[in-house]
Amino acid sequence: MSEMSDFPDSQATWKRLTERVGGQHWPAACLYVVATPIGNLGDLSLRAWQTLARCDVIAAEDTRASRALLDAWGVATPLMAAHRHNEAAAAQAIVGRLAAGERVALVSDAGAPAVSDPGARIVRAVRDAGYAVIAIPGASAVITALMASGVTSDENPAFVFAGFMPAKAGARQKWLQRWCAVPAPIVMFESPHRLAAAVKDLVQVCGPERMLTFARELTKRFEQVHTVRAGAAADWLAQDAHHAQGEFVLIVHEAERETVHEEIDPGTSVLLDALLEHMSVRDAARVAAKVSGLPRDVLYALALARQDSAQGH
Repeated sequence: MSEMSDFPDSQATWKRLTERVGGQHWPAACLYVVATPIGNLGDLSLRAWQTLARCDVIAAEDTRASRALLDAWGVATPLMAAHRHNEAAAAQAIVGRLAAGERVALVSDAGAPAVSDPGARIVRAVRDAGYAVIAIPGASAVITALMASGVTSDENPAFVFAGFMPAKAGARQKWLQRWCAVPAPIVMFESPHRLAAAVKDLVQVCGPERMLTFARELTKRFEQVHTVRAGAAADWLAQDAHHAQGEFVLIVHEAERETVHEEIDPGTSVLLDALLEHMSVRDAARVAAKVSGLPRDVLYALALARQDSAQGH
């Protein structure tokens, strides 16, 4: 692995970028909602680093965890606690600081604050009080898992983030029945000690053929992304003790469709053929989806097949 010093002009590049970001607008009396690394220290963005250093105080879910990150990046900004047990009081304290013209950063233990983490109540209170909120984007376990799994496509980019599964079996099964009926990949979090029970419930609710992706320890040294049918998931977890260790993102893939042609009536097929004479496969599928109400990915697959057939492929 190359060291930073091996890159030509690395110090000059870092200095130039730092100065360029530093010269951007940094409004006062503003709440900066800052995404932090989900495991890899190097995933703090240059803009996030400068934000944390420039703010007057950082409101953190866990001040000890955040201090370790700040120390690694040489940030000496003082911390205040802002977690789910004191969020209302922290929100009022932050609004008071903004009224005094301060810059306040909001961070969670990892990833994006206010997204399946404390912080949303603070953001709403700040906005309701009339102060600006600026999001500083960065690492996200949800997006990282989607990037590594390939479960979406540009033709069908939909997905649903459902958060943590309920802890109790009965509630979890009802939760899975509701979410897994959605015609899109479902991204969820689960703790290692409940993973086996959750997989068992997934098989019961979705059937053994439903595809699952396990994304564990994302951005860390032992990162692993593995896709398997639900019926084989328990065996995969049992193969190696490490398979059930670490922090998990679980993706339930969209249910596989029986066949494209069974869902399409003849009129829609005629419409697709007419559209394909004047526009691309993508546009034809988009228009046909609006007219018929059928899923665009289904119509795209049929349009592609009919175009290939018409061209003699």
